[in-house]
Amino acid sequence: MASERTPAAEGGCQCGRVRYALYVPPQNAHACHCRMCQRAVGGAFALLAGAPKSEFAWTKGEPGVFASSNLATRAYCRDCGTPLSFSYNLAEARFYVTIGSLDRPERAPVEKQYGIESKLPWVTFCESIAGETTGADADAAAFFAKLESRQG
Repeated sequence: MASERTPAAEGGCQCGRVRYALYVPPQNAHACHCRMCQRAVGGAFALLAGAPKSEFAWTKGEPGVFASSNLATRAYCRDCGTPLSFSYNLAEARFYVTIGSLDRPERAPVEKQYGIESKLPWVTFCESIAGETTGADADAAAFFAKLESRQG
């Protein structure tokens, strides 16, 4: 008989129709200031924390999924609209959830900032936390060179 896994963190949407579990504590908590993330969450930046894809599961309901580019998808609740996740379409990539959708968001303190080239000039958030521009190294630049945005 298989034993049930115990979640290290859980979360879900505003209306409660979609829930998820992370089976490891949230990792690589970060703020992303890139334009795609700004548009996806309708805010100045996205706050995301992740886990290996094998350590994540939807536990209630089924989210809507939007392929925001040819490289990534974003999940959301079809009923209340809550942005829930972001993930690159790579098997080895982490699955990221929006920190605000976690039941205990205080357990995912921001460690880094990404996409700072699009950081809005009036945002003074986590100024002491290191940041990097999108495609800062050669591998990342090659990956993002293939990106085709599907956002309007």
